[in-house]
Amino acid sequence: MTRAAGYYDVNYGQDMAIVRTRLHWGALISFFLFLGLLPFLLNAFLLRILITTAVVLIAALGLQLLSGYAGLYSIGHSAFIGSGAYLTAVLINSFGWSYWLTIPVATLGTMLIGAIVGLFSYRVKEFYLIVATLAFQSVFMAFVLNFFHDYLLHGEGIPLRRPFFMGINLMNDNYFYYYVMPVTVLMTFFARSIVRSRVGRAFVAIRDNDLSAELIGINIFKYKLYAFAISSFYAGLAGSLWAILMRNVGLSDYMIEYSIWYLALIILGGLGSIPGTVFGTVALVGIKQFVLWLIPVLSTAFSPSLAHRVGPGLGLLSWSLPVCIFLLYEPRGMAHTWEVLKSRCQNWPFTYGI
Repeated sequence: MTRAAGYYDVNYGQDMAIVRTRLHWGALISFFLFLGLLPFLLNAFLLRILITTAVVLIAALGLQLLSGYAGLYSIGHSAFIGSGAYLTAVLINSFGWSYWLTIPVATLGTMLIGAIVGLFSYRVKEFYLIVATLAFQSVFMAFVLNFFHDYLLHGEGIPLRRPFFMGINLMNDNYFYYYVMPVTVLMTFFARSIVRSRVGRAFVAIRDNDLSAELIGINIFKYKLYAFAISSFYAGLAGSLWAILMRNVGLSDYMIEYSIWYLALIILGGLGSIPGTVFGTVALVGIKQFVLWLIPVLSTAFSPSLAHRVGPGLGLLSWSLPVCIFLLYEPRGMAHTWEVLKSRCQNWPFTYGI
């Protein structure tokens, strides 16, 4: 990593520091102030998109820790998110719990489910582990549709209301933003801290070569369980937030196509990169919102027999095509592109970069 002139690492703490210089601290504080002012600068539509992006980012960080760092690929991530959402909705709607009490139950309950699914990682890996997570996705959908009808309502949707916080009604997106965004910032910081810790280094060792990791003393099974549990914790929290954001929990938000969408998100941003997760989330959520705006416009240009096919086809193409392009021309994702641009700016006027 390029260092600014005059800055040297003289101990391990400085070498591991995320924010190094006064300029970095100034930029970070300015960024937080900017985040705090955004509700006053954006209209209601753009603010809602920003809140949605923040919740999606929490879920994506969990999958990044599991797949990008530990190398355990999952296409059942939306089922974990749905588990957190349904735990929140059922406890509020059927048992009258306060939303604030459901958060630890939803996150820890989903974390336990993730650890149980992670037990399969002891015997299987790669393609077979993907099939195991796909099986969990199918089990989740079948469970919602066929069991506890009085509580789950056949997956048709459980209505919710946003809670009050210290007398403030979070039904207003301007107030809800100040609840969601600090949580997102904290979870991003925790994810960054995890990957720089002993646990994160064990994840990377297992991802790169699990046999070598075992030879140097890493308990592979334990750390794989850690990866599933931590990823599920993030998913459960994101599901709880998503339930309150949408004010409705229905099975249609947690289908398998969303699991694939989340995996595409971290591939586009860059596997094994926390900044890449942010880039991928912003990019795909932005593309999705643009397509939702564009579909009604394009539908008027087609005959009625074709108009109903435009939306699904364009929606699938909108995120699959960018992923294919990046896999062909920039397989390390948007994070690597950002590092190249940053290196060139730091080394200007010299031409060499990464």
